[in-house]
Amino acid sequence: MGRYVIRRLLQMVPVFIGSTFLIFFMVYALGDPVAALFGDKAPDPATAARIRQELYLDEPLWKQYGHYMGQILSGNFGTAFNGQKVTELMADAFPVTLRLTLVAILFEIVFGITLGVLSGLRRGRSADTTVLLLTLIVVSIPTFVSGYVLQYLFGVKWGIVSPSVSPEAPFDELLLPGMVLALTSLAYVTRLSRTSIAENSRADYVRTAVAKGLPRRRVVTRHLLRNSLIPVVTFIGTDIGALMGGAIVTERIFNIHGVGFQLYQGILRQNSPTVVGFVTILVIVFLMANLLVDLLYAVLDPRIRYA
Repeated sequence: MGRYVIRRLLQMVPVFIGSTFLIFFMVYALGDPVAALFGDKAPDPATAARIRQELYLDEPLWKQYGHYMGQILSGNFGTAFNGQKVTELMADAFPVTLRLTLVAILFEIVFGITLGVLSGLRRGRSADTTVLLLTLIVVSIPTFVSGYVLQYLFGVKWGIVSPSVSPEAPFDELLLPGMVLALTSLAYVTRLSRTSIAENSRADYVRTAVAKGLPRRRVVTRHLLRNSLIPVVTFIGTDIGALMGGAIVTERIFNIHGVGFQLYQGILRQNSPTVVGFVTILVIVFLMANLLVDLLYAVLDPRIRYA
């Protein structure tokens, strides 16, 4: 297992370099950060040249990237155009989005897998048809529609929760935004769990366990569910980074100052250091989540561990 982990970590290095270079190229090559800094006003040529020199924008793109990677290795993600360090923005934004993502992942695991198992065990029945219909409706509704509808119903009309989240963003205020963020992924987890359970329920090892007289609960939890969770774990693992990076709409609806809010502000103002710094951290989150998924494979399926 140790060699496997080391090999996977080494494989992440070229992936990280390629991803960050592509992001760096797209952000810095498609717009002039100095012009965006001055807005509608025409910058003084001497001042613009000095700023470009300070930001290394007068160097070739590959040299800019090399300088940026050197700063990252030393823990320096640069300075935003408002003079605030990007690391300070990360310290304020990432804990909020991490809590929001955790709530969303819990919704996916608890409700998505539970509904998927119940639907898969009752394949073809009315409960199965109802779950498939509801998940199809959820997938078809955009996040900004479901977010505003649930915000109005639970926050404005019924007054069950606060319609917006305070700057501290405690867990109780993140329940509704977390549910909105998780809705689409929850529907996919439900359908994926249902399909995997329905297919594996006809496998030989399940028939053998039933023929040996094992209790139904043990057959489902110890044999059927464990082998059916591998594709679900794959989806949830890759969805962690997607939820953190794709929370822009949800955070805008509920006034959450997290990663999505900072990315939106950075893109809107062409604040390149902020965008590149935040997306670089999201790339690391994606890579670590994929590593965790690979390790969970060995826990769920002993054949992978022995191999």
